[in-house]
Amino acid sequence: MEIYWYLIIAIILAVFFVLDGYDFGVGIIHLFLAKKEKDKKVISKSAGLFWDSNEVWLVAAGGMLFMAFPTFYAAAFSGFYLPLIIVLWLIIFRAIGLEFRNKFNYQMWRAIWDKAFGVSSLLLALFFGIALGNIVRGVNLGGVENGISIYEKHYFFLPLWNSSFSPLSENPGVIDWFTIIIGIISVITLSIHGASWIILKTNSSINHKLKLVIFKLNIVLLILTVFSLVIWQSINPNSFNNFIDKPYLIVFP
Repeated sequence: MEIYWYLIIAIILAVFFVLDGYDFGVGIIHLFLAKKEKDKKVISKSAGLFWDSNEVWLVAAGGMLFMAFPTFYAAAFSGFYLPLIIVLWLIIFRAIGLEFRNKFNYQMWRAIWDKAFGVSSLLLALFFGIALGNIVRGVNLGGVENGISIYEKHYFFLPLWNSSFSPLSENPGVIDWFTIIIGIISVITLSIHGASWIILKTNSSINHKLKLVIFKLNIVLLILTVFSLVIWQSINPNSFNNFIDKPYLIVFP
């Protein structure tokens, strides 16, 4: 039964990142490439019609995680307490940025909420990538220090970062140079996703520029992905064992 719940939650999270991922990308494009007021309106409108319904998938995944895997839910939400609080505030500011932007027709008012929408989208994409980086890097369950477990075996607590900023340290933080690389990959991937959505749904004057941006970002994404796989192997030498033993996991990890 646990396997079925695992598959259901994995599918729901995948749907969330596909459907809501373009919202993050739209916010990033809005932050860096939308200079004219007309383009800003068109771009924010392309995301504003769907973003709230897309986030239902994240709520559903969280509820199912609590019901199906309560120990994992408790461990994850205590261990990643600090970044989860940051993500919660970023989700709030992103929503406020979209909803409040057009409440008043003042340039300064719109500029504030444009930044809130764009910066929140950028940091959310980064933190979701950092979360994935923590999963593939691994966390110190039980808080083992010098061979002694300082928590119960299922639990852990990670600071945002430690002094070494290294994934190889005995007690790494949530943020280190490896998880930052995965976070950047997430930002680039969702930027491509958002740019493709804007091209598909709008006739914005920056669409031609976005096609060139997508091409360049794909090249950077390929380089960083290959680099991260090499680094992952050096951090965790056993990381590819399952893929070698069971090749179908390459398609269905």
